[in-house]
Amino acid sequence: MNSPNNPPRKKVLIVGGVAGGASAATRLRRLDEHAEIVLFERGEHVSFANCGLPYYIGGVIEERGKLLVQTPESLKRRFRIDVRTFSEVIAVHPDRRTVTVRSRDRGEYEESYDALVLSPGAKPVRPPLPGIENVPNLYTLRNVADTDRIRQRATDPAVRRAVVVGGGFIGVEMAENLRELGLDVTLVEAAPQILAPLDPEMARLVERELAGHGVRLRIGQAVTGFEAGAGGEAAVVLADGEKLAADLILLAIGVRPDTDFLRGSGIALGERGHIIVDERLRTNVPDVYAVGDAIETTDLVTGERTAVPLAGPANKQGRIAADNIAGIPS
Repeated sequence: MNSPNNPPRKKVLIVGGVAGGASAATRLRRLDEHAEIVLFERGEHVSFANCGLPYYIGGVIEERGKLLVQTPESLKRRFRIDVRTFSEVIAVHPDRRTVTVRSRDRGEYEESYDALVLSPGAKPVRPPLPGIENVPNLYTLRNVADTDRIRQRATDPAVRRAVVVGGGFIGVEMAENLRELGLDVTLVEAAPQILAPLDPEMARLVERELAGHGVRLRIGQAVTGFEAGAGGEAAVVLADGEKLAADLILLAIGVRPDTDFLRGSGIALGERGHIIVDERLRTNVPDVYAVGDAIETTDLVTGERTAVPLAGPANKQGRIAADNIAGIPS
């Protein structure tokens, strides 16, 4: 029986345990010592340093453990958060306030909630280009498991040539770090410049810096396909017919929200699949919030709808969602 000294416990489920989800969980615990907080993470690791992944591959960050800001054990010990790794939320049922979970250890089951925070993140784009499914040693970078695979390949003495497709933040950082390992690196970007958010004059400075460190640039060149070779070798085919031989290919042409599991739930999604939220990170469904790379927000400068898939905003959004769940109009 509840009493003033024994208030009812709110049960909060959080989908996704990296930047936005982990921030929401820890902030909520600081605001509410009684809440039951369950955090689901599809992979093995939670609260890792996304921005540090390329720099661990390149050896700038020497210790793998420095990527792990928190672990499931530390979150449980310090914050009393029930962290369930290898647990993927595959459906949300707002009508009965439950989610369906597919777990490596527990099988498939439903979990109820009083409030739900969605932080599923975004996944790398893999365009349906000819040969993409057959070419060996083609990687994308999203999590620690991806990082381990890329690092193992990049540090193989037999690997000499790398092609990075995409000149955004991840692409430029990966080109830098693969070059740091001593590889012969070519960076391909279909747009007229790398780093689209920068003014062209600023992008040219970065391009010159990359070239000065030995990174070959193919700017304004689209990739039209891939060709598999012998012994793990491959080729990246460009629109002008040039073929770039590679022992390692890193695909970094952007991300899309990982929200397919929400279709049919009644939670409103934008044209590109982003979760639509208001200024308090609320979705159109009562007591369901969303944060991080998977959401669409309003740009404070332009007033237009936009998505900002970066860790800094995700951390802030996680805290804002937790505030509102706890009754603070943030």
